[in-house]
Amino acid sequence: MSQVIQAADRVLIHFSVFLDDESIADSTYAMGKPALIQLGDGSFSDVFEEKLLGLEKGSKTKFRLDAKDAFGESNPALIQFMDTFSFSQEMDLKPDLVVSFSQPNGEQMPGIIRSIEGTSVKVDFNHPLAGEAATFQIEIIDINPAFKKATPTVGDIPLILKEV
Repeated sequence: MSQVIQAADRVLIHFSVFLDDESIADSTYAMGKPALIQLGDGSFSDVFEEKLLGLEKGSKTKFRLDAKDAFGESNPALIQFMDTFSFSQEMDLKPDLVVSFSQPNGEQMPGIIRSIEGTSVKVDFNHPLAGEAATFQIEIIDINPAFKKATPTVGDIPLILKEV
């Protein structure tokens, strides 16, 4: 019996995301590398995860999700106004520019410049596809893949330490 996807599994997938105008918003095929996702960690909506449950390795599926279940609705609280002096002087601020902001915990969070008026910059911290319905085309590459422990290297030479 083949292993099927269950809640809390790690799943290696190839995917393409299509918007309602049939444009491709994202694709691992374009990058040539599948994505490893963790079900149950809050990164995806419950509806998205339910569409994967029970699928086997090698399965392909295609489904459409409304905006709230795809990338979430746009949240006005995530739109903030900042002073132009908060940005590097070398930065060419313009609408639709994606800027990486450091959070207090050290993680980076992308924000999209929506407009600039005088010294006020409107920054949107919503997911870039928030408010958009999307169709997901997914191929299950592996379920709970094993990872080989990497051998440390110096350049291309394996670094193997032995006691003497």
